Amino acid sequence: MHISEGVLSTPVLITGGAVAFAGTAVGLKKLNYDKIMSVSLLTATFFVASLIHVPLGPGSVHLIMGGLMGLLLGWSCFPAILVALFLQTVFFQFGGLTVLGVNTTIMALPALLCYYLFRPWLKNNGNKRKIAAFGCGFLSILLSSILQAVALTITDSGFWHAAQLVIAAHIPVMFIEGIITMFTISFLAKVQPEFLQISKQEE
Repeated sequence: MHISEGVLSTPVLITGGAVAFAGTAVGLKKLNYDKIMSVSLLTATFFVASLIHVPLGPGSVHLIMGGLMGLLLGWSCFPAILVALFLQTVFFQFGGLTVLGVNTTIMALPALLCYYLFRPWLKNNGNKRKIAAFGCGFLSILLSSILQAVALTITDSGFWHAAQLVIAAHIPVMFIEGIITMFTISFLAKVQPEFLQISKQEE
């Protein structure tokens, strides 16, 4: 889902950069000392997962773990994703510095939206929690692929077919991320509920 340099128009780059800057500023402001380890762990998870990518036209297809990061980090997913993308740009030339803001927005904004949509469901035990976790993983990829398609289409209508391909290619990833998020949240709820900020009484 990395968009390469030299593809997007200046207005899209500026807009994506502004959203990423604002989201990162809020995320850092809300980040407290007790959460640093969680942010670091999930940043590393994102970094490794998204290294395995398949080039697709002006972008690429790979795991993101956006839903999981959104559920566990909230606003802190912005600085976490920004740092991981920056390191990938520096060490592996994925994406680029000029598109860093747009790529961060494409992946972090849906994760944050899923946080507000599905986080309250984590307190529900059993199938409701599993459905919420799966929905979060699925929806985060769906929204990210749509944002990527919109960024490409706004830049040039000639990217319309590539934008459609981007969404279609991410359909399998949506299900994979949904399943991974569901099993991860279910596992954490059983062995370390405090990681989800779920009290034992709620279990």
